[in-house]
Amino acid sequence: MPERQRMTTRLKTLFQQPELFVLAGGINPIGAKMAEALGYDAFYMSGGNTSAHQLGWPDSGTSMRDMVDNARKIVLTVQIPVFADADTGYGDAISTHYTVREYIQAGIAGAHIEDQTFPPKSGPRRRCISIQEMVGKLRAAMDAKQALDPDFVIMARCDLGGVPGASFAEIIERCQAYKAEAQVDVICPNGLRTWEEIQEAIRLIPGPVVPLIPAHLSPYPSLQAQQDAGAAAAWFPALTTMAGLQANWDFLSDFQQRGTLALDALRAQAAQSPWGVATNGRILDEPRLRSMEEMYLPD
Repeated sequence: MPERQRMTTRLKTLFQQPELFVLAGGINPIGAKMAEALGYDAFYMSGGNTSAHQLGWPDSGTSMRDMVDNARKIVLTVQIPVFADADTGYGDAISTHYTVREYIQAGIAGAHIEDQTFPPKSGPRRRCISIQEMVGKLRAAMDAKQALDPDFVIMARCDLGGVPGASFAEIIERCQAYKAEAQVDVICPNGLRTWEEIQEAIRLIPGPVVPLIPAHLSPYPSLQAQQDAGAAAAWFPALTTMAGLQANWDFLSDFQQRGTLALDALRAQAAQSPWGVATNGRILDEPRLRSMEEMYLPD
């Protein structure tokens, strides 16, 4: 419990501080270890990435158990807070209460809960539950965390922006209600269409506010622009996976055409990296294992 409390407190402090921090997102322990080694303050475990990389299924394919089991592995590998997707809470308010308890007991430092119907949908089929039902879910989540760890961070994510016909005013109304009526720790407006809308939302919603900025927005707002707008964090759900996914696809395609010449080229390119060659041993601190062997294993 002391270690979990420290991580939840650290995450809560990050969201409340005036300086922007980066939520480096991904899926697995090695991604979290990379983020930690490079000095990122927190790691985010994405539901969509978990579904893709663990189940080979598009977003919405994960269960609460899939998420908790995966997060537990990540939590055990790093000394930075792990923030996780909790989708819709995996059911009604009672299910959400249970989900938060499971997340806390797994050592996760915080979670976001969205106001979509269960199970969530994508594209034109996306729908949201009523404000009153979502407030009930969020109250259940807040009560669950108060019972086990008051510093566990609950973020309310408003996904109404992805529902056809939803207006900016309706998104703001929901976000304000989630803060006023459920007293959640952080608010996330999702599905806003322009940087101007996002800035206005941050101004109108009681903080801390972390907008989920669309990946296709161009030019993408800089970290300084997000800081100036008042965002509590810059959230990149696939920061530790997106480059690797493209690189793996390109390398496999190249290998299919050129065979081991592609492998030689990859190694030569890695050797020229200004940040050094990335290896499992380097990222996972292999010398630590050697020192443990010397300490615990007989000669």
